[in-house]
Amino acid sequence: MIKKYTLDNGLRVILEDIPTVRSVAMGIWVKTGSRHENPHINGISHFIEHMFFKGTRTRTAREIAESFDSIGGNVNAFTSKEYTCYYAKVLDEHFNTGLEILSDMFFNSTIDEKELNRERNVVLEEIKMYEDTPDDQIHDLIAKVSFAENPLGYAILGTEKVLNSITRDTIFDYLSEKYIIENTVITIAGNLPENIIEIVNKHFGSFNNHGQDNQLEIASFKANETIKTKQTEQAHIALALPGLAVSDPDIYSLILLNNIIGGSMSSRLFQEVREKRGLAYSIFSYHSSFQDTGLFTIYAGTAPNQVDQVVDIIQNTLVNIKKYGIEEKEITKGKEQLKGSLMLSLESTNSRMNRLGKNELLLGRHLSLDETINRINQVNKNSIQGVINQVMNHQFSFAMISPIEELPKTLRRDILVSS
Repeated sequence: MIKKYTLDNGLRVILEDIPTVRSVAMGIWVKTGSRHENPHINGISHFIEHMFFKGTRTRTAREIAESFDSIGGNVNAFTSKEYTCYYAKVLDEHFNTGLEILSDMFFNSTIDEKELNRERNVVLEEIKMYEDTPDDQIHDLIAKVSFAENPLGYAILGTEKVLNSITRDTIFDYLSEKYIIENTVITIAGNLPENIIEIVNKHFGSFNNHGQDNQLEIASFKANETIKTKQTEQAHIALALPGLAVSDPDIYSLILLNNIIGGSMSSRLFQEVREKRGLAYSIFSYHSSFQDTGLFTIYAGTAPNQVDQVVDIIQNTLVNIKKYGIEEKEITKGKEQLKGSLMLSLESTNSRMNRLGKNELLLGRHLSLDETINRINQVNKNSIQGVINQVMNHQFSFAMISPIEELPKTLRRDILVSS
């Protein structure tokens, strides 16, 4: 059962007790990411995530790592476009120790000047590694062209130029503004002690940095195109259409539609492009949901001389779906895949902790497993057709990283509008 508490200082705590396991996963979630930055500090959220591991007033970076190793636990963090999460997973008997170390990192990181410069170089190397991985980079590129100048299109890692300009004072100013109680949630899932709220309050009850919740710059989809010329063995292509916000009532219809188009091995694109024609090793679609909007993306990596053919197949697949819809057997199969994936993921305390954090930050509510399955079961041909009509009524965005400098000859970004 999921329970929500609010400490006296206003901090939200979301708990899910799972007495059948011997582990506890815990996370500190802060509703700030790359879309809450500006061009002068783009990448600072991710940089701060790194710095929280570089030492506190009482622990060095090595001592933080050794503290978790000594209790057989693990600790990590990640930054997204809309939130940052610091999390750990430990045996239930070490819960108090794990939470204390996480809170120490969160409240007492010194952001030491020497460590700052050393870690800056680590992140610069991460950016270079990313630049050498076009099948990752293409996803940032399609988001950038689809959201134009809106911060939702910013890269999470930032750029070398901006990263070099970020100072210790810049970081503390950002922490003061964004790392506030109103933006922060504690989520814990696993075999929980009876006095868990007392333990959480001990480590987080003195948190008193209040402020204003983030004011979003509303993002709208822009149909643009871009090519990045790079000497790669494959051409990496991405097409994108506007999606739905995380709170949209039709979100499960779109998730199911994505599964049918390219979200599984039995999807239309995987079967047509890879299995039937052998034109790509990797081809898939996915939907990214944000607070106010979404992005439906199709990706493929193929030989440069096959780009025209792959783009044509993708476009024809979308046109066919828009004209003729989807089949009942595809809906039935897709529902079972989604329900199976959901239930299997909930066997992990980490997955449950993640689910709690995302739902609280972006939705402010928590659906039970039965409620979620019921919403999946309610999806039908009419609801999916409604999403098709909504999503596939636009020009799409197109991005490509390739040694070829020209757009594909078969590219027709208005094909869904004219069909």
